[in-house]
Amino acid sequence: MLNKEGKKEGKKSGAERTQIATRNEEWSDERLQSFLSLEPPEGMPTDYNILLKSYRGMTAELFARFIPLYIEDGRDLNVALADGSTFLDLVSQHRKSTEYAQVLEEAGAVRKSA
Repeated sequence: MLNKEGKKEGKKSGAERTQIATRNEEWSDERLQSFLSLEPPEGMPTDYNILLKSYRGMTAELFARFIPLYIEDGRDLNVALADGSTFLDLVSQHRKSTEYAQVLEEAGAVRKSA
């Protein structure tokens, strides 16, 4: 079904497709801990997937709250992909991820090259 602009209804385009980031939302410890039960896609280590999803879904402040919970749960901060690259290697490639990388380093994460 087309709308008056000739576009499919329900289909968003351009800026309409972008979900507005919520920065002032309250995150409980339980919500942070829910990331610890995420299942990875085939071929990705569980701990790496958890770090990836939390990095993508949390602000740096929330990520800093999450990492101690991750470690307390017995998760591996230096889990590596098949090529040996760690999660810190990935985060360090992103120019706006300095705060995330700092949180990881302060918690004991290392780069593959280190």
